[in-house]
Amino acid sequence: MYDSLRMQSVQSPIIPVVGELIRSNPGTISLGQGVAYYGPPPQAVEAIQRFLADPENHKYKLVQGIPELLEAIESKLRQENGILLDGSRIVVTAGANMGFVNAVLAITDPGDEIILQLPYYFNHEMAAVIADCKAVCVPTDDDYQLQPQAIAAAITKRTRAVVTISPNNPTGAVYRESDLRKVNEICRCNGVYHISDEAYEYFTYDGARHFSPGSIAGAAGHTISLFSLSKAYGFASWRIGWMVVPDRLYMPIRKIQDTILICAPVISQWAAVGSMSAGRAYCRDKLKMTAEIRRMFLDELAGIADLVTIPPADGAFYLLLRVHKDLDPMELARQLIERHKVAVIPGMTFGMEDKCYLRVAYGALQKDTAAEGIGRLVKGLKHILAI
Repeated sequence: MYDSLRMQSVQSPIIPVVGELIRSNPGTISLGQGVAYYGPPPQAVEAIQRFLADPENHKYKLVQGIPELLEAIESKLRQENGILLDGSRIVVTAGANMGFVNAVLAITDPGDEIILQLPYYFNHEMAAVIADCKAVCVPTDDDYQLQPQAIAAAITKRTRAVVTISPNNPTGAVYRESDLRKVNEICRCNGVYHISDEAYEYFTYDGARHFSPGSIAGAAGHTISLFSLSKAYGFASWRIGWMVVPDRLYMPIRKIQDTILICAPVISQWAAVGSMSAGRAYCRDKLKMTAEIRRMFLDELAGIADLVTIPPADGAFYLLLRVHKDLDPMELARQLIERHKVAVIPGMTFGMEDKCYLRVAYGALQKDTAAEGIGRLVKGLKHILAI
């Protein structure tokens, strides 16, 4: 039997690998997977009753999403992001990852190029390879910020999109508005799309501000914006997000989604309607503890500044540590789990192969468990890196 050579070139997801190590070492505290510690608001459960009350809801619905959710999203985009649907349309997806796959399939042919920022989000790189495209990686600077001139220099006749994630996974960086505007203009001038992943838009700290490139005047025709309820509303398993796409991509995106999914799960769409009625205030209250845990992690890691560097991380719920010692990151992660019962994600899965990096996630834990977890990590790094 024949196996796809294309799929053999796609990296294997690292989360299940680390998860198996965790299961093999009971009592391990995971600072690995990026999820929120809380669940959806009560309004989500209440909205499900509306779903159940109508037998028609058990049938297929519109590919682009139910009208009630589309209306809620349009209002949110206008009020919070400054995005007006003038030349663009909304498509509800089964999470922002699906939105990214939809976008790549809609705008590329085999052999085309997608520019990613290094370090990249591994599912974006995987999606590009699955679509038989080339992921072109442009390094960020020492603070994990965008380098617009380098991005412009990387564009070729096969480039179809430049991808930015802000607030960023895996680094926690919040990109400067000025740089995002430059990148969006570079895309416009070169006739390529700017794919802006904004799944962590609510997670900013210490005065950092999120900016949506889709709000720029004249950006609608070349900007694809991706959003998700997974993080801010504790909706990870419900698989609901949406994309804002130029009018010309609306039909191609619907073709793709109709083939792969038909429509996002309608029960999840109704739960999303309920959650969005609770609004940003629900998320803001929950983020207070996340901010406190972030500060705790930064303070603890500052004590081992001779062993690791932590560039500024004012968003999302990640820190990407640069380890000063030249070690295999997967082996370091394995030792931390087996010897010190704490799990992190090795940096090579984000394309960082030149040195040793570790991604630390702090969004999933209550404060007491988080304190124990960061304590184990600091102790483990001191022990291993001192050898």
